[in-house]
Amino acid sequence: MNQKKAGQLSWRIVAAMLVFVLALAGCGGGNNGEQPKEQEGSADKPLEKVQVVLDWTPNTNHTGIYVARDKGFFKEQGLDVEIIQPGQSGADQMVASGNVQFGVSYQESVTMARIAGVPLVSIAAVIQHNTSGFASPLAKGIDSPEKFEGKTYGGWGAPVEEAVIQSLMQEKGADVSKVNIMSIGDSDFFTAVKRDIDFAWIYYAWTGVEAELRGEKINMVYLTDYSDKLDYYTPVIATNETMIKDKPEVVKAFTAAVSKGYQYAISNPDDAAEILIKAEPDLNAELVRASQKWLSSKYQDDAPRWGEQKLSVWENYATWMYEHKLLEKELEAEKAFTNEFLPE
Repeated sequence: MNQKKAGQLSWRIVAAMLVFVLALAGCGGGNNGEQPKEQEGSADKPLEKVQVVLDWTPNTNHTGIYVARDKGFFKEQGLDVEIIQPGQSGADQMVASGNVQFGVSYQESVTMARIAGVPLVSIAAVIQHNTSGFASPLAKGIDSPEKFEGKTYGGWGAPVEEAVIQSLMQEKGADVSKVNIMSIGDSDFFTAVKRDIDFAWIYYAWTGVEAELRGEKINMVYLTDYSDKLDYYTPVIATNETMIKDKPEVVKAFTAAVSKGYQYAISNPDDAAEILIKAEPDLNAELVRASQKWLSSKYQDDAPRWGEQKLSVWENYATWMYEHKLLEKELEAEKAFTNEFLPE
């Protein structure tokens, strides 16, 4: 699975969100987060049922959520959490409408939603730095953005793709008009680069690690090597403004449990991988184990705590999007995210 495809869903529903926002206008719709266990399902205070929707099929971006559920961290916080997968409308719309309380999203899609008036709010960064980039088989020799010239890129047809490619190529004085950009839909990366394309946008934690396991050497052109503005949060945990206003205690409890889940995955990657494999037995177990080992140190990275987000990161990426005409107006970045529900 090309994990960057997880982003396709968010970008594809942006147009739907622009219409959907009108309906939403009136919608009501350090200690690792450890809390005293007396909250756990007592007779006078039953567990509160909550849903969290994934952005795509389960993978190691989601491990902390599964750990929080299966190790009982949600129950410690008085929550009964069901993990679900997105429907046709996508995770962002399900969360924004209030049909689901929490979801996995991306800084780029939350940004676009906020511009459209859709009340999504990011409450935690799953991974502290952007681990995505443009991948290609080693034999193609595409180890720098200027070498995109004369090559075919395969993506999902979103404007952001050409904008990112152009941004990287400009750093090397190269011309994006010399890149053949085509849509490959849901085609597998490994099949597509042997058949139709030269390079594609992937997350190393999944597709890159899979390439290692398959013995297929690849070049990676990471976005963050060429632009600080492209070091944005992807993915994030999101909720909606109504939840924050009406049920802040639920948001705080959920965030505390998820934080504890990711902290566990950071400290215990092998065990965390087995929890995900047991919960989702259709996944490639070898890939999950290898991906978890690679990714666990990236969750918190250099942040003072897991999940913390910086205003500068939100402002920088929104400015980049605005400069590349991906946004109609500038973002009120301070309203797009919050750190207030993270445990101290």
